[in-house]
Amino acid sequence: MKLDKDKIKILMARKCWKRSDLAKAYGVSPSRINIILGAAEVSTVVVGRMAAALGVDVTEIIEA
Repeated sequence: MKLDKDKIKILMARKCWKRSDLAKAYGVSPSRINIILGAAEVSTVVVGRMAAALGVDVTEIIEA
């Protein structure tokens, strides 16, 4: 699955979060978040955990 990085950035902006805040909510290091956000494709587990960390449905952060 492909994460929509722009949508994730918008959701982070709404929460006034930096990547380190997202990393904390996700439960990984900031460097791991950089890897996830830089990846071309991620697993469904990553998408689910990212959506949960941001408090949204998975459909809001994946590319159609």
